[in-house]
Amino acid sequence: MRFSAFLRAPLVLGAVLLLATSCSDDDDYAGPATPQTVTITQEALYPEGVQYDAAQARYLVSSLRRGAIGQVKDDGTYTVFADDPRLVSTIGLHLDAGRNRLLAAVSDPGAGTRSTPATAGKLAALAIFDARGSNAATPSSFVNLGALRPNAGHFANDIAVDDQGNAYVTDSFSPIIYKVDLQGVATVFYENAAQATAPGQFGFNGIVFHPGGYLLAVHSTQGRLYKIPLGGSGAPTATAVTTTQRLSGGDGLLLQDNQTLLLVSNSQQTVFRLTSADSWATTAAAGTFATGDVFPTTLTRRGNSDVYVLYAYLGKLFGGVMPPQRTFTINKVKF
Repeated sequence: MRFSAFLRAPLVLGAVLLLATSCSDDDDYAGPATPQTVTITQEALYPEGVQYDAAQARYLVSSLRRGAIGQVKDDGTYTVFADDPRLVSTIGLHLDAGRNRLLAAVSDPGAGTRSTPATAGKLAALAIFDARGSNAATPSSFVNLGALRPNAGHFANDIAVDDQGNAYVTDSFSPIIYKVDLQGVATVFYENAAQATAPGQFGFNGIVFHPGGYLLAVHSTQGRLYKIPLGGSGAPTATAVTTTQRLSGGDGLLLQDNQTLLLVSNSQQTVFRLTSADSWATTAAAGTFATGDVFPTTLTRRGNSDVYVLYAYLGKLFGGVMPPQRTFTINKVKF
């Protein structure tokens, strides 16, 4: 995110025809139809992150305003999944389904009901929850990332997880990507003062793990996509991915397959589909999805082919627009 949108023989033919008329347009579609839009009616929720949890048939959403993490069914029913006083503002979410974990980036941009002078612009943390069941209550682990650089500004934003379960968390107010291992030990994985931003601007934002053994992360203010290798000796080096597509305002990322990356730009009100044939040395735009003036933030996959974008309306929150926004939507992306 930056400041400035989850028989009997006679009946067989009828059932087949009914299924065909209700199917998605996707060529590789399989399974029951998925909704075009899921509407959340929760005044001043202002969610920033979203993940689809197939095991529980629900969307998990963060809340920049309230801090609590919610769960949303297809009919829009919202209930609290997890809450804790330390969750000042929850931002990016990552569902590590294979390890039954939900990871949440925790920050304080100064716009939440739990914001304090002690944490505003200074908080970066990673909260980890047991993703099973319908109520995680409190985090099983809460890692203070900002303590690694106590005199800097901080805003934990997005999370990627590699094959070994290591979590990588971007800090949008410091030019840092943190690493948190499965034991909860946090270190600074990447840091480069050349990628620092002016106060109020966002640096590293969305991040994904690529099975090729590297991270892809977008720098919102620079409008650049970076490739950062994992492993090896010494400090990692970030290489800018060459592209002709302007990526300013880049926010959430989703790796659709090894050669296809979806990127949300909230300032451009667009989801970009980017492709690469050279292991992300270069990339080209291969489609766009316009969202309109809704402050889209990030994406989640549902099933094999469906992708949803979250309409968060954060511009209204930071702009002090009253009354607060009451409805937020999770919308299927179509290129």
